[in-house]
This record gives sequence, structure tokens and C-alpha cells, in this order.
Amino acid sequence: MRKLTIAIDGPVGSGKSTVARRVAELLGYTHLDSGAMYRAVAWKALRVGVPLDSPGDLERLAGASRIDLQPRGSRLHVLLDGEDITDQIRTTDVSRAASVVAAGAGVRRPLVEEQRRAGAQGGVVMEGRDIGTVVFPHADLKIYLDASPEVRAARRLKELEEKGEDYNLAWVLADVRERDRRDREREASPLVRAGDAVVVDNTAMDAEETARVIVLLAQEKVKAASP
Repeated sequence: MRKLTIAIDGPVGSGKSTVARRVAELLGYTHLDSGAMYRAVAWKALRVGVPLDSPGDLERLAGASRIDLQPRGSRLHVLLDGEDITDQIRTTDVSRAASVVAAGAGVRRPLVEEQRRAGAQGGVVMEGRDIGTVVFPHADLKIYLDASPEVRAARRLKELEEKGEDYNLAWVLADVRERDRRDREREASPLVRAGDAVVVDNTAMDAEETARVIVLLAQEKVKAASP
């Protein structure tokens, strides 16, 4: 059975990573988290003191970095220059910095090429903000995952609390809306829904329900392509 390339895009807090990982598990595919690559560059920039408002320095930093995504069991590990930074890139500071880093065309170019290489053979579920529009414009199945800002903020707050970070819902909601604005208005690969993407609103669904909806859509794609 032919394996598909599945692209899942959507704003912060829509559950892309969790859902994409579960879809990959259900289908026996590889999960590729494109956002982890930008987080890795952001983490390195913060670590070595590269200014986030210096596109040229960020581009050179990205070009000089090796980022590997390695599935291990049910978890995707992120290696930067050989160092496992899977946990370090999930903090609020890195998340906000990654949103700035990802807006730079010079940073995106080398990372997009790496993403295309990783997913070229199919059998992958890749998620981010420009997967169906830029990275894989010819993906077999494109999903635009969305939910209300309030629900997305509540999900983000829960994630932060589980990591021991202390924020309130009003602050997280304002941060979600600001990241939405920045992602949609950036010049390089803004967050937009691909014209042929299926919109899945999971405001009232949990990650498992959302993943199973996408798996059904993938199975229908495979059936339609079968002789």
C-alpha cells in the first residue's frame, strides 16, 4: 500500500505536534516536527548570545548548525550538533524566540530543504505552519488544524503548568494572539491555509479524536488512489 505524505498546519496551541505524532503511530508512519528545527536554532541563539533581531547572524547560525530529528519509540528526539536538546527547546522563552527566528527567510531556506529531504519518500506526517503551502505543496493530504484562541490558550497553559512554569490564562491568551499575528503577517512563509487543505476544527475534540479523524481521511485518500 502506497504511503502518503501528510502535511498538518495550524496556529500555536492547535495540538499539531501531539496529533501528528498520534497519526504517525496509527498509520505506522514517521513523525517529523518542523517546529522543533526552528526551536533548535532559537535555543542555540539564546545560548550563544546571537541577537534575535539580527537576521544575518541568525542565518549564519542556522547554516552552521546540524539538526537531526530521530524517532525513538513514541518520542521524537531533537539533536543539535550531536547534543540531545529535546527537553530544553520546550520552554516558553525558546517557544517565543522560535516564532521570531522562523520569520526569517534566510533561516527558513536551509531548514526547508532539510525538511523536504526528510519527507521525500513518503510515509511521513509533518507538521508546522507552512508544510502544505511551502515545504510540501504537493502533499497527498493537507490538514489545517485549528481551534478557538481561548481553547488553544488553555492547552498552552496546561502544558506550561506541567513543566512547572507559572503563568496565568490572560497572559497566555495574549501571547497566543500575538504569535498568531506574527505568524500570519510575516513575509517569509506566513501561516495560511492551503487552498486544498481540509480544515479540522478541534475546539471540541481531544487529540485522540482529532488524530482518528485525520487517519480516516488518509485511509480514504489511499483507497481513492488504489486501482
